[in-house]
Amino acid sequence: MCGIAGFLDLGRSTGSGSPVLRRMTEIIRHRGPDDSGFFEDDGVHLGHRRLSIIDLATGAQPMSNEDGTRWIIYNGEIFNHQDLRPELERAGHRYRTHSDTETILHAFEEYGGACVERFRGMFAFVIWDQNSRTLFCARDRLGIKPFYYYWDGRLFAFASEIKALFEHPAISPAFEDSLLAEYLSFGYISEERTLFRGIRKLLPGHVLTLRAADPQFAIRRYWDVPVPGEPEKRDDASWIREFRQRLEETVRMRLMNDVPLGMFLSGGVDSSAIAALMKRMVSGPVKTFSVGYPEEAYSELSYARRVADIIGTEHHEVVVGMEDFFRSLPHLIWHEDEPITWPSSVSLHFVSQLAAREVKVVLTGEGSDELFAGYGRYRWQLLNSRWMSIYRIVPAVVRSRIRSSIAGTSLLRAELRRKLQHTFVGCSEDLESLYLGNFYSAFSEAEQARLCALPNGASSPYQNFLRYWQDGAGRSTLGRLLYADQKTYLVELLMKQDQMSMSASIESRVPLLDHPLVEFAARVPDHLKLRGATGKYIVKKAVEDLLPHEILYRRKMGFPTPIRKWLLDRRAAPLYELLRTRNGVLREYVDHAALEGLLDRHQRGVEDATDRIWRLLNFQIWGEIFLGGKDPREVSLFSPAATQIA
Repeated sequence: MCGIAGFLDLGRSTGSGSPVLRRMTEIIRHRGPDDSGFFEDDGVHLGHRRLSIIDLATGAQPMSNEDGTRWIIYNGEIFNHQDLRPELERAGHRYRTHSDTETILHAFEEYGGACVERFRGMFAFVIWDQNSRTLFCARDRLGIKPFYYYWDGRLFAFASEIKALFEHPAISPAFEDSLLAEYLSFGYISEERTLFRGIRKLLPGHVLTLRAADPQFAIRRYWDVPVPGEPEKRDDASWIREFRQRLEETVRMRLMNDVPLGMFLSGGVDSSAIAALMKRMVSGPVKTFSVGYPEEAYSELSYARRVADIIGTEHHEVVVGMEDFFRSLPHLIWHEDEPITWPSSVSLHFVSQLAAREVKVVLTGEGSDELFAGYGRYRWQLLNSRWMSIYRIVPAVVRSRIRSSIAGTSLLRAELRRKLQHTFVGCSEDLESLYLGNFYSAFSEAEQARLCALPNGASSPYQNFLRYWQDGAGRSTLGRLLYADQKTYLVELLMKQDQMSMSASIESRVPLLDHPLVEFAARVPDHLKLRGATGKYIVKKAVEDLLPHEILYRRKMGFPTPIRKWLLDRRAAPLYELLRTRNGVLREYVDHAALEGLLDRHQRGVEDATDRIWRLLNFQIWGEIFLGGKDPREVSLFSPAATQIA
């Protein structure tokens, strides 16, 4: 919906705050090209960029209460704001607009910080209370909307995107190299710290309070995914019916808008089901948008077209080729502020640009996989764990020798060797090896040690996931895997969804992450999530009347990108040149002989290093832009001549 930025200066002299605040909001103009607004009061500076979605005429921000003693800036949508309004009006609050922004403000006046517990939606907001000289900051339960901040005891600065913080003269970008190991493993940082030293994110389901008078700084968690209680005595059909009812409710809520609305359609079960329900719920045409590639083996466009034909949407699609993909990469790393984790982020930007020509709001199918076990890794982990419990009868020293022989043998074909290394035979029995190293890590810890000079005190790459795994105690094994993913992997997916849609100035909504639906999912029995080889079983059964069997039960592709094929293309030479340059961020941390060996083996087809090259390439470009101060347009990955090669 919008972008927010601002700061509270408790004494540092920076001159007038107005120019700084305007620079902070201008650099995130893409988040709100329709309007801007500012409020300043004795060290407090609040800025807002508006993408007008609801109450187009009177919903401008910053917005104040009736007597001008409390001010709010806000990014997101509260989908139940009309339900909350009557109670607030009965309590004496006077409305001047029809916006959800004003409901947040009055709810804060009425309920204090507990107001967040009443909201259904996605939000990041800041309220300044002049009477108590207190800033109150909040982020939604799942982390759909971003909130970054800097705090050094005297200056508190915040923004929807990290780059806005660097417009403040007291804040400059520096690499938090203690997190390098986690980045190389996962491609993202799954805790409150970021790759920029001193820049943190307010975690999902948390609020932050800063009292200027003392000062007192506190962060509090107000929500978590509940631990299921005793198994409920219900038949499968009743669970499936309830899911369908909840799905219809959350989709209907997210159709709230005063502007054109559409749907990102991949042709998978989640986006297809939501699109089919939208078609039943709206009177006008439903517009759907899809992205694919010239390489048909990696493209889901045919499935999306099939679904669009079945349910009768007004369908649009865009095809992204290799050169456009890589040419846009520096610009999109600038948008995400940190290295891009998944190549599909780039594709998401292109489909967002396509949608922006027609609509201002899109719905997406994000979140179902992490709620209802849609990824194949959950099934394989349960199988590997089961077989490992039997395999433990083999002495540990023998198992270790078998693992080593599989990794180094030339008697097995490379493909068979790779598959065996992903089983209980090729892994050790701990979660780090059997699950995280198996399904998440691009670089193993051993390979990181060979390739990189990790700084002293570097964090373990797995510590954050393992912390959430431990916090998930009391859940089933599958429940713990899902909980840890919801706290780590899903948060990064949502950041990608937000930043890439906002790069094209459109808002994305995620019906499947309505928090009552998430709480319901935590109670759903495991056998209704994962049944045999079928993930998201309850989702598929609940929408069988909406979609054909070949769509519901087709093999999951997972938004694939032909990145491996492209990196073996001769046109990829500029990418390797950038990796090999001696004046980038890689030079400080990577052994160039080891890097050269990795690139050479990949280019000769001896080894598939696609994921590792993608991590390193993004890290190098990120360093050029944010640490080296280059404009993204200066980081050229393809010369004009190269883009003309057939």
